[in-house]
Amino acid sequence: MDLTKAPQMPALRSAELPEPPAFQFSNVMRMIGPGAILLGLSIGSGEWLLGPATTVRWGLALLWVTTVSVLLQVVLNTEMARYTLYTGEPIVTGFMRTAPGRMWGWVYSALYFLQVGWPGWAATAGGALAFLYLGRLPAAEEAGLVKGFGYATLVGAATILLLGRKIERTLEYVNWFFIAWILLFLFVLDLFIVPAGRWVEGIVGFFRFGTIPPGADWFLLAAFAGYSGAGGMLNASITNWLRDKGFGMGGQVGYIPALVGGRRVAVAHEGAVFDTKDARNMSRWRTWWRYLVADQYWLWMAGAFLGMFLPTILATTVIEPGADIRGLGVGARLADGVSAATGSTALRFLTALTGFWILFSSQVSIIDGFVRNITDTLWTGSAAVRRWRGGDLRAVYYVIWAVILTWGCVAINLAQPIMLIQLGAAMASLIFVFLAIHTLVVNRTLLPAELRPPAWRQAALLASAVFFGAFAGLWLYRNFFARREGRVL
Repeated sequence: MDLTKAPQMPALRSAELPEPPAFQFSNVMRMIGPGAILLGLSIGSGEWLLGPATTVRWGLALLWVTTVSVLLQVVLNTEMARYTLYTGEPIVTGFMRTAPGRMWGWVYSALYFLQVGWPGWAATAGGALAFLYLGRLPAAEEAGLVKGFGYATLVGAATILLLGRKIERTLEYVNWFFIAWILLFLFVLDLFIVPAGRWVEGIVGFFRFGTIPPGADWFLLAAFAGYSGAGGMLNASITNWLRDKGFGMGGQVGYIPALVGGRRVAVAHEGAVFDTKDARNMSRWRTWWRYLVADQYWLWMAGAFLGMFLPTILATTVIEPGADIRGLGVGARLADGVSAATGSTALRFLTALTGFWILFSSQVSIIDGFVRNITDTLWTGSAAVRRWRGGDLRAVYYVIWAVILTWGCVAINLAQPIMLIQLGAAMASLIFVFLAIHTLVVNRTLLPAELRPPAWRQAALLASAVFFGAFAGLWLYRNFFARREGRVL
């Protein structure tokens, strides 16, 4: 298919692929960063909340789910990024270039909302702050206090996105700091608290493929699979951040500037493609791909495994096996267990503070990912939106930002915080099916032959649809159809 003549969508320009920096360590450390944003999201949901909730309840043998999930996701991430490196457009824009066209933008915006439209991260961070304030886990009658702290966290997370020259760069700074603190603190804490046998049990758990305990909760397992790593539409946001970072043809498109500290930037509403018959372009492509591999394999994938391993071996050491920890204070449940195991007030405080920062940084990135997905959909698909306010993309971004923040303040009252996250995580497993299949279609039909994925990568995308579809399907069947018919699996 000729991308320059896609129905309902603006034609793409032709341009040279920007020259990447020489591939050396100093440049790698400067160029990687979108993976850090995604890793911050990964640690904040699956690794800090659903990982401990699952392994405390059912054991470390379930870590094999993380192994498969992360390996499949890193292929999916790089395949979605393949389209972005070639066109400078986020993957959802690529979806909009397939029939029936612009409708796909709203379909994926709706899926994004169903997954993360519930500010469970801010609400669970509120539980961590309540724990610090009370000196104990909050009781049911103190739900109002938890919500109050949750409101403050949500507003604080949204405010971060007002600052800096480039929003993507602001997110990088936030997540680099928190990731370094979180992983270092947890590693040192585990060295002193977790026995050697539990370290071995955790490592072995990553390879106990197919282990499913009798009577397992498929709602929780689907959530665990969906948020081991990042999850659903959160993975798709990596292409927005890569575009803003200037990876590949993203350097020909532009980025979304912040309201305070940024300046108006001319952001193209259409992407640009390069001539794949030009040897210079293809040489540059291979270097950009190496930077993508460094960002996703070296940084995100390695961090996702470590981010799941450290909290789960700690949780299964300090919390009673079989316990259901999904209560108001889930954001501070590890801190409570560390306090009980060590008697240390300082470690209780530091662990609770770490939990808060994990959830806070995740909420920052989630708000941005959701808002920019809708912003990019409108910017590409609507000439009227591009004319509004003289074509200043910041106006579109921050109007949507305000709407999402207002909705979040309402949604925070709808259910227990962890259940909001668990629902979104289970939805992520279902969304992965759509993302994997649609990405395969885009890369097989919209990219030139020289850039299409090899057979093993195409097979991995199909495997993603099968793996996540199985968990989502069993969750839906067990919790809806079988229950309605009065049967128990």
